[in-house]
This record gives sequence, C-alpha cells and structure tokens, in this order.
Amino acid sequence: MGNYAIRVENLGKQYTIGQYQGRYKSLRDTLTTTFTAPFKHLVHRNGANGRQESTIWAIKDVSFEIQPGEVVGIIGRNGAGKSTLLKILARITEPTEGVVRLRGRVGSLLEVGTGFHPELTGRENIFLNGAILGMSRQEIQRKFDEIVDFAEIEKFIDTPAKHYSSGMYMRLAFAVAAHLEPEILLVDEVLAVGDAEFQKKCLGKMGEVANEGRTVLFVSHNMGAISSLCSRAILIDKGNISMQGDVSLITNEYLMQSGSSKPRKLVCQVDNNLRVQILEVELIDSFDDENNPLTILKCKYVVREEMKNLLLCVEVRNIADVIVFYSNDDSLKDDRKRKDGIHIVTLAIPNYLLTPGDYFVTFGFWEPGCPPEHFPAERLFFSKDETTNRLSAHGIIWPGIIYMPSTWKYIDNELH
Repeated sequence: MGNYAIRVENLGKQYTIGQYQGRYKSLRDTLTTTFTAPFKHLVHRNGANGRQESTIWAIKDVSFEIQPGEVVGIIGRNGAGKSTLLKILARITEPTEGVVRLRGRVGSLLEVGTGFHPELTGRENIFLNGAILGMSRQEIQRKFDEIVDFAEIEKFIDTPAKHYSSGMYMRLAFAVAAHLEPEILLVDEVLAVGDAEFQKKCLGKMGEVANEGRTVLFVSHNMGAISSLCSRAILIDKGNISMQGDVSLITNEYLMQSGSSKPRKLVCQVDNNLRVQILEVELIDSFDDENNPLTILKCKYVVREEMKNLLLCVEVRNIADVIVFYSNDDSLKDDRKRKDGIHIVTLAIPNYLLTPGDYFVTFGFWEPGCPPEHFPAERLFFSKDETTNRLSAHGIIWPGIIYMPSTWKYIDNELH
C-alpha cells in the first residue's frame, strides 16, 4: 500500500444549487406529512414551485498522495475548491465520489471556532477538542498550560467561548490544533485573522510542527508563508488539480496566472459609506527627462469627509509575495490632498531600481492608530525584463530584489 499519511483517489464533491432547505422536522411532522400527502415526495425533485434544480462540482477527479512528515501547501483562487477539499479530509462533509485514506489522528483549523461549543469555557473546549482527537485526559493536561500561554487568554480561560472575540477564538483554536499533537494537521487560512505578532507566532509554531515530523496541509493566499513552510504545493483551479510539485514552481505559476490575466488599470466599486475611497489605480510606462524608463503608479481617489492625518500608501511585492518596498504620500505637502472631492496623484518608480521579474502593486489608505481604510480587492501586476534594468559593466544583471545606487571611494593605504 505504500508509506503515506494522506491518499486521495478520484475525489469529487457535488452540490445542488437552489435546493430548498427546510427546517428540521420532528417525527410527528414526518408521520403527519406521510399520511396526509403520501405522494408529495415523488415530485420534490423539481424543488419549490416546480423549479428545476442544478448541480455544481466543487471538486472533481482530485488525486494526490502525501508522505508522513511532508508540509504541503494548497493554493488557488477563491472558489477553486480548497476549503471543500480540507472539509472532506477533516470528515466535516462526505465526498460524492472517490476515496480518502488517512493514517493517524487528524487535527484541523478550518474556520474561526470550528469544533468549539459556545456555551463551554475555553478550558472545557480544550479538553473537548482533545477528546475528539482521541487523546487521554493526562495527555491534554500535560499540554494545557502551553496551550493557554500560546493563546494568551489566561484571564478568560474560564469564560464561555461565546463571549470571545474572533481574535481570541482564532488564537485558542490554533493553539489547540497545533499543541495537541495530531499526526495530520489541516490548516485553512490561519493568517486571515489576528495581529502581526499572532501571525508570526503561528508561522513559528507551524515550522516547529513540521520539524517534529508531523504531516501538515496548509491552505493560504500568502505565498510568502507557503514558500517558507512548504516543500511541495498543489495548485487547484476550478475544482481540479492543475499542477503539483516543487513549491517555488507552483507558487510562481499561480502568481503568474493571477497577474497575467489582470489589466494594468483597476476600477473599484463605489461605496458611498466610506469616508475615503480609491476609485481607480493604473500603471503607466513612461520616461524621465533623461529618457530613463519609469513605471508611473497613478491613483484616483475620493474624499467624502475631510481628514487631516490620512496617508495614501503603496506596497510593491515580488513574485514570492515579499514586500520589496513601501511608500506613502507624507512628503506631499499640499493642503488640498485631504479636502472633500476627487484627487489624482502619481508615484514614479525608476525601472532600474527593480531587478528583472514579476511584481504586484497595491494602493490603500492609513490613518495612524487605525486599521487600513480601504484596499482594492485585486492587485495590479507588472513585469520587468532585462532591457529596462541597469546592467553591470559586463552585461550581467545585478542580483537581489532591488538595485541600490551606491558610491565607492578609494583611500590610499597609509604606510606606517
């Protein structure tokens, strides 16, 4: 049979669209319906009001194998079927077809608070989750203090979980899933909730779990996290596996597909409830006064309520989702920029600063002390080739992410 931790063979999950979901019925309701309308069940397939139901395959013909101790990333666009796959592996939902074989205890962190009972305290939920994993009370007690310390909720450990914030839920849920030592750990977008310090702790703990030889299946849109934690990746597209293999090859392919299909101009949906909002973002190829190539980042935004301390921010990331540089318009000393109305600003980036490769750019607002006001839902993509970047004296491309202009000075050796 081979030495595997997870084996998936021809897996498929079909859902019915438009299917009527009635309330749960008692036995008395069922018996009453059967005797009063014995033939009603024969015509229900057309749905309410005779509506014809349709079906959709969330995943179809999915097959792969993961060895014990492997850390594998699952990537793909929203709606590709990643979460459905993990829910089947976690036995939350049953497949329509295919077979899943798992060897070892499975711990999962798929949604905030999954597996937690809101009426139970944090302490009781830790023991409940451990029991579900098949652990003894002694095993759970041995890990209890470490879980509470990691989650940083010691003051609230005896408070019912229904009073927890989403961040507290996530911290405790991740701590339980990572510390109760399942042989297989399924994690779905754990970095979507929580502050920067918590995210750093999560990544560190997942690295520890991987080094301990446990099998991890990690779903995330953070390609930096995928690249640092995983040795292999699986790319899912429209419910099918389109590629699997080395993590760098798969993440590059995913980012290229995501970027290459997007225009160099992004128009955002208007939301009049926002105090300030980006309307359009555009990338423009241009030249400076000395005819050096530039990339112009152009942003059109609207201010609906005057804000004095607001900053317009830009992030440029490389293909590995690493921030290459950050900038904001704090240096733009112009009293008009935060008054009511529509504004247009540009940022020029010399092309020689970026080494050849593929990049993404995101605009957004930030008011010191507050969360980001609004970011576009999509990122703009652009590429740099060898002809737009500075070469060395021998015609070789400079290594690294950016080119940093620098000054060298020769000092004669002084003899004593």
